[in-house]
Formats: sequence, structure tokens, C-alpha cells
Amino acid sequence: MRVKQGLTDMGHSQADKARSRERILNEAASQIRDKGLDALSIGSLMQQVKLTHGGFYGHFASRSELIAAALQQALNAGEASAHAARDPDKPVSVNALVRSYLSRAHRDSPKSGCAIGALISDVGRADEQCRAVMEPHIESFIAKVAETFGDDDDSRAIVAVSAMVGALAISRVLTDPKRSDAVLRTVRDGIVAMASDE
Repeated sequence: MRVKQGLTDMGHSQADKARSRERILNEAASQIRDKGLDALSIGSLMQQVKLTHGGFYGHFASRSELIAAALQQALNAGEASAHAARDPDKPVSVNALVRSYLSRAHRDSPKSGCAIGALISDVGRADEQCRAVMEPHIESFIAKVAETFGDDDDSRAIVAVSAMVGALAISRVLTDPKRSDAVLRTVRDGIVAMASDE
């Protein structure tokens, strides 16, 4: 009976640890999408999830490991959110994809939108581990856009993804709402025109 009790306690302990790690990752992912990689503080993060600062090291060996894992979590969440917003019965058109990505709602929601668009500059200056985490997500985005274009090669998709991510980042910097909207609209129209240019 003691052995069974011990195994049960161990099971609960492992499940509790997994839940705590998930809470840490979700909060860290939200924070880095909102404020960037460098703004992440272990102390305030652990306080936010109501765990001790020392408890952090039971889940992660270092801040770098946490940032890479939180980045992965943010990228996965952004992709899941985009997938959930699509109608599974309709193929995604270039027009619909671009209008959704380069929208005011997406621009104004860095915490819940595309993590590539929110963190591309930070990751470009980060260590190789972080760049390696984001790289396959960029490649997947390019492949998805190439498929939407109906192209065998990814040349137009590379241009479109670069323009979308860049326009989103620029629109978030501009303080004049009209100018910010103009950037989104102009790049949107340019990509749609490129898609129509057979």
C-alpha cells in the first residue's frame, strides 16, 4: 500500500510540475510577445505565476533556455490562433490571408498575433538557439504562402512574407494612425496585385 501511495504522490508531483512549467511558459510567451525577449525578468515572471524565484530552476537550467522555450510556445500559439480563425471548408485565398495579416486588429494585438511579426527583430539579435527556434516557423510561413499562391517555387512567397512581416513591424512603430493604416493598406494591395499578376 505504501508503494502505491508513493507512486500516486510521484504522479501528482510530476503532473503538478508539468502544470507549473506550462503556466511559466504561457506567461513568458505572452510577456515576450508584448515587450520583447530582453524585457523578460525571471523574478517578475515567477511572481506573476505565483511561484518562488528559486522554483524557476526546477523547470529551466537558465534564462536562455526559458527564452527559447517561451519563443517556441509563442510561435506555436500564434500558428494555432491563425489556424483556428480559418474556415476549414474554404481554401485560404491570398486576398484573405493578406487582409487578415495586415489588418488593424492584428497590428494592435502583438500579444496574441503572429509571434514572427512581433519578435523578428529581437530574434535576429538573439543567440543561435533562438534563431534556430524561429527559423522553421519562417520556412513554414513561406511554404504556406507559396501554396496559397499556387506556386511551385517560393520566390513570390518570400517577397510576400518579407513584405507582410516588415509592414506589420513598421505599422506598429508609426505613431500617426493614418500613416500606419496606409502602410498596411499599401503593402496589402501590392501583394494582392502580385498574386493576380500571372
